[in-house]
Amino acid sequence: MPCRHSPRAFGTRLAVPGFSLSAVVLAMALTACAARPGPETLDPIPSSLKDAKSITILAATDRAPAQVTPPIYGVDRGILSYEAITMLEKAPNGGPYPSVHSPDTDPSGDFVATERRALDETAFARHVARMRKKGGETIVIFVHGYNYSYQEAVFRLAQLSAEAGQTIIPVLFSWPSQASVAGYVADRDSTTFARDDLARLLVMLGRARPGGRIAVVGHSMGAWLVMEALRQLRLEGENDVIAHLQVGLAAPDIDIDVFRKQAAAVGRLSSPLTVLVSADDRALAISSRLAGGRPRLGSMSVDDPRILDIVRSDGMRFIDITTMPASDGFNHDRFIAFAARYSDAARDGGLPDGIRQAGVYLLDTTGRVLSAPFTGAARIVAGSQ
Repeated sequence: MPCRHSPRAFGTRLAVPGFSLSAVVLAMALTACAARPGPETLDPIPSSLKDAKSITILAATDRAPAQVTPPIYGVDRGILSYEAITMLEKAPNGGPYPSVHSPDTDPSGDFVATERRALDETAFARHVARMRKKGGETIVIFVHGYNYSYQEAVFRLAQLSAEAGQTIIPVLFSWPSQASVAGYVADRDSTTFARDDLARLLVMLGRARPGGRIAVVGHSMGAWLVMEALRQLRLEGENDVIAHLQVGLAAPDIDIDVFRKQAAAVGRLSSPLTVLVSADDRALAISSRLAGGRPRLGSMSVDDPRILDIVRSDGMRFIDITTMPASDGFNHDRFIAFAARYSDAARDGGLPDGIRQAGVYLLDTTGRVLSAPFTGAARIVAGSQ
């Protein structure tokens, strides 16, 4: 089975009149990657080990389930449904004990599902409340990007949750991606299909936890979906819900002009919206080609005048993570390494030093702020506040 961003798949399936996409991709010296996890990887394997570290993922999806038990959520569109998935961490030798994860590893090899329980919306909200009483401080909603299967998204969130420890309540919103390189256009349509459902989830969680902290993180095409859901909530007058949200966009696959319209509709947030960018993101370079050369937000330079204007007018925080490691050859998932670094800082009491305010930032490989190249940019931003 081809990997998520397979050069062969791009070169043969996404040929677009007017330019040779295969030439672009073949120029990338990418190595092969492992097969993607199938739906059977979420089949529960009961365990009687009481001292193994477990993670509960709360999942909401509008993928249509196959009529089997446990359900298989595939690529078709359906109604919003919910479940709780209990995972155990696996040690490198296969034993179930907590382990340290690397962004270079396939997360499906680090976890095993031990229980899956279908929930209705009321039970889902009650489950969130129970997890809060057990020590969860912040609800973190992960919205995956293009070319993701349901199980891949579950394992990715399990990996991120393991890095964060017991301080978060992990919630997955999985929209009906085709999980195929050739499904880019269909995936874009599916994010539009899922917009109402994500907005509904945000409202439900906001009401289930009034006044509590809720963070929503959108990766790639999922970032567009997050912004559209926020725009819809603002237009519907759900200002109380938005007021308690912390929003992060990782490698957002969004046209820069579209983003400016979205940001204007959403308005300033109580906590600066964070955008993680990487100038050498090759997946977004291909997306830009498909869009007629229009720049994508996630691959723009933080000292671009258009970015500085957004920071000035909308009070956002742009962080260049180009120097951080990526596990895919397309440099499209550096947010995983950033999340690991951020989790270390969070356990020590907050964000990494120097990036708590709105502005533009560049990080080195350790997560430290390199501010020297942005002295002029900092003056522009400071002068607007």
